[in-house]
Amino acid sequence: MSLRYETVIDTFTEGDRHRVVRLWTDCGLTRPWNDPDRDIDRKMADSPWGFLVLRQGNGIIGTAMLGYDGHRGSLYYLCVHPEHQGQGHARRLMEHCEALLVARGCPKLNLLVRSSNLPVKAFYDGLGYSQDEVISLGKRLIPDS
Repeated sequence: MSLRYETVIDTFTEGDRHRVVRLWTDCGLTRPWNDPDRDIDRKMADSPWGFLVLRQGNGIIGTAMLGYDGHRGSLYYLCVHPEHQGQGHARRLMEHCEALLVARGCPKLNLLVRSSNLPVKAFYDGLGYSQDEVISLGKRLIPDS
């Protein structure tokens, strides 16, 4: 008999840190130039309301990190553990994120997808997202390593 646990969207707590970093690693989201612990620290210092975890039993199977600057919303670190993908969890997280932003008066959500990540691009296409006619520019202001 396999146990089925309810999933709950909740805000991140410090006790979640190790499980979240492991999840990000399992999902291939970490990069050598971005220290995940520093990303967590920065998010918690700025806007902890926008750091969500998807809990299932005692585990964390998904995350989303969102923000709103008064002009546009942004989303990062949306992921669901590979063993739990294809079950609607990412869609549920996205719907929750969108509802949080709408409640704050946010008119548009921007997100970044690596151009090589075609399955994720297809996921967002299915949710009604489309490629904007912009380019993304970046400059590292504080090195993590």
